Amino acid sequence: MATLMYQSSSFRLFVGFPFSKGKGKVLEPHNNFTAELLLTGTGGPNVTTNASGLGTEIQNTTSHKDLGGRDEIRETQNGTDAKGTTENLIAAEVGLKNGSSTNDSGIPDDRDKLLHGLLASGFDEASCISRLQSYLYRKAASPHKASPYLISKLRNYEEIHTRCGPNSRAYNRNMIRIVHSKNNGNGVAAAMCKYLVWTPVNGLGNQMISIAATFLYAILTDRVLLVKFGKDKHGLFCEPFLNSTWILPDKSPFWNENHVQTYQRMLEKDRASANNSKEDHKGLPSALFLNLQHTRSDPEKLFHCDHSQDLLRKVPLLILQSDQYFVPSLFMTPSFNLEITKMFPEKDTVFHHLGRYLFHPSNEAWGLISRFYKAHLAKADERIGLQIRVFRPVSTPPQAVMNLVLNCTIMNKLLPEVVDMQNSVSFASKNQMVKAVLVASLYAEHGEILQTKYMKKATVTGEVIEVYQASHEERQKYNDNKHNMKAWTEMYLLSLSDVLVTTSLSTFGYVAQGLGNLRPWLLYKLTNNETHFPACERDLSLEPCYHTPPKHYCNGKPIKDFASSFPYMRECKDFGFGVKLVNG
Repeated sequence: MATLMYQSSSFRLFVGFPFSKGKGKVLEPHNNFTAELLLTGTGGPNVTTNASGLGTEIQNTTSHKDLGGRDEIRETQNGTDAKGTTENLIAAEVGLKNGSSTNDSGIPDDRDKLLHGLLASGFDEASCISRLQSYLYRKAASPHKASPYLISKLRNYEEIHTRCGPNSRAYNRNMIRIVHSKNNGNGVAAAMCKYLVWTPVNGLGNQMISIAATFLYAILTDRVLLVKFGKDKHGLFCEPFLNSTWILPDKSPFWNENHVQTYQRMLEKDRASANNSKEDHKGLPSALFLNLQHTRSDPEKLFHCDHSQDLLRKVPLLILQSDQYFVPSLFMTPSFNLEITKMFPEKDTVFHHLGRYLFHPSNEAWGLISRFYKAHLAKADERIGLQIRVFRPVSTPPQAVMNLVLNCTIMNKLLPEVVDMQNSVSFASKNQMVKAVLVASLYAEHGEILQTKYMKKATVTGEVIEVYQASHEERQKYNDNKHNMKAWTEMYLLSLSDVLVTTSLSTFGYVAQGLGNLRPWLLYKLTNNETHFPACERDLSLEPCYHTPPKHYCNGKPIKDFASSFPYMRECKDFGFGVKLVNG
């Protein structure tokens, strides 16, 4: 541990993600994190030294092995394992402040654990601790309850997935038929299970929002969702479906889609046969590759049109590749619109519900999230998440980025102004509220600049500002498990904020805002050393932006104004070409 001492302050660099400290002995750092920069705002009457994390001592701790053979720390009470009173312990540790329903014993109601019916019961809690504990870490229960119709659709999907998913007889039988039927999809589609295989592209944020969109498409078309998870996503998420898996088996021939006919080719063949009704739809393939990846140069895909969906419905297995949140195009599809509207009467909560249903941190990830939260964020009166993405780091100095961040947060009264130390006495007694700021950035300088500002000067409000940064990778890495683990834990930690500031166009921020029911402040996208006013503006809704929506109606006419035809869609504030769902 390196400690740089300032006047009445300290800056600490810890190696390893925050693990508790037993009596005089530091636990070994987690093998998925090599370095963590903890910036603790200190100095003067308004900033305190917070040496939690590796410096936190928990009395009476015992080490257990979790399912993966890793050490898991569980607090004990009077020397006895307290697993039976987990909710009570966590509620006390994290300062439970939410408006959860409680029974006579003070333990939160089971309805809160299952998010008022969104989640299915019956899971083994030990296999995925976060599923039934994560709600305790949010200050308030979500005001958005899943509709009864959405809940019924999820229970119906779960039954289909159990019956037709991997390791079932139906799966093995159907896959053999799909592989051997080749260009005779019509002959097998009606009497068999159908599948939707999601294929990853780009970073984890893009992948998560596209998985949620793909899952909704699977529900609407009665398909079983299977995901291609390589080693880079090993150990990130719990299995979302009871008594089954959503991971495409390793031996599946559909890990490689090069031998599969493309959706674009199918559309070309369909147009060529449009004048011959007898030949129409003949020879549809049993498997089809559908590319909805982010690109503005491709020809119109017409995925949102009923005619295309009629063709796709006849194909037993679809391989879908996308880095986009294409949910708005499903609302635009006439045959889906009524169904999806019944599922989501609040249009701007689609990712909020589906994200909380699908993405539960694994025990490994949850250990990192919960320990960091308890050590650094739990006791704060307010938690502010700052998600900073720099698109052109060579031409965008860190100070220019932080000037933008500070202009945004101070102008909108998210963070206070500072004054010189000699003037700090008059402000010291005003307000002893503690604000914990979590900085998520690839670069350590962003956290350091913010930490230095509040370390050396007092705040005009008397508030105590603590600044933390969990990691700084310097660059985005693809197909890297350790990098993805850090990204996932930070996205989730940001979602536990009370206030969120994100960078325009960043899917990292989209995930956090959706999971956390947070309408973020969007920072202007800097690409050089410049200033911009306003530095940020409030987003329209919780929903991610769909960056590449359809450009034409199904009759071929160009779409000039989405809001005029689709009253629940608006142009994205962070990307003029994109659209997002609003509850309008």
